Amino acid sequence: MTEQNKQNLHLDISLPDELLQQLRQEALRTGSSEADIVQRALRQLLSAPKKSNAVYLSAPINALVEGFYVENTTVAQIKKHGDFGLGTFNYLDGEMVVLDGVVYQVRSDGTATIAEDGEQSPFACATFFRPDTFDDIAGTEEYKNIEMLLDTLIPSANMLYAIRIDGTFRRVKTRAVAKTENYTPLVEATKNQPVFDFHDVEGSMAGFFTPLFIETITAPGYHLHFLTADRQHGGHVIGCALHKVRIGIQHVPMLEMGLPITLDFLTADLTRDTTRDLEKAEK
Repeated sequence: MTEQNKQNLHLDISLPDELLQQLRQEALRTGSSEADIVQRALRQLLSAPKKSNAVYLSAPINALVEGFYVENTTVAQIKKHGDFGLGTFNYLDGEMVVLDGVVYQVRSDGTATIAEDGEQSPFACATFFRPDTFDDIAGTEEYKNIEMLLDTLIPSANMLYAIRIDGTFRRVKTRAVAKTENYTPLVEATKNQPVFDFHDVEGSMAGFFTPLFIETITAPGYHLHFLTADRQHGGHVIGCALHKVRIGIQHVPMLEMGLPITLDFLTADLTRDTTRDLEKAEK
C-alpha cells in the first residue's frame, strides 16, 4: 500500500443539529473523541450483515382468526426480522406497533408501553423499513379517501408495501382488543372492542398493503396501527382524517413466513375460508 493510500480521508459532512448534539454528549460520556465515535459507528454499519428487503410473518393470520392466540414467537425474534411493523400479543393482549426498532404494546385501555423481549406473539408482521418514496400530504378528510390516496401512491396492487405515516391528524379512531381466552374466534373477540378517538393529534402510523391473492396468510389491503408522538397511546386504525403528514412507502418484493411449532398450530384445521370473519374483525 502506498503512503498516499495510507493517508486519512478527510470528509466535510454537515450533520443535523440533534445528531451533532447526541455526538457531543456521547463524547463527553465516554471520553472518546467525536472522530473516534464516528469511525466506530461507520465500521459497525459497513461490517453489519445486509438486511433483506422482505416482509416477515410470524404465522399465517387465518390461525389467529380461528382463535389460536398462544404461540411461541418472542418480541426478540420479531426484532431480528424488522424494525417496523405490527401485530398482537399472546391472548390478544393488545395491539403491537413496531417503530424505529422499538416494539410497543397498546392495551385495551388505549395506553402504550414498551414490550419486553420475552413477550410472545401469535401473529406479527415486520420488515426493515427503508422507504423508496416520500410524499407530503395535507387535508384528506375520511379514511376511505386515505385508502384512495394510498392507491395513487403504490404502483401495483400485486406487491407488498410497508407504509409509514408521520405528522398531524385531525382525527384518528382506533381500537385495541382486550385480553381474550384462547380458542375464542377472532370475530367474537372483537365484537365489543374498546374504541378511542384522538383529535388534532401528532403521531405515527405503521402498516402494510397486502395483495388480495395472499389473504389467507395476512390481512389483505391496508392494515395500519397508530401511536401518538409521545408513544403513550394508540391502537389499530379504523378511521382517520389527515391534517399534514409525510407518507413513506417501501416496495417489498419478498415474503418470509414462520410456522409455529406448537401443538395448537400443528393440529389446527386451517382449511376454512376466513375472509369474511377477518374483514369483520379488522374493520
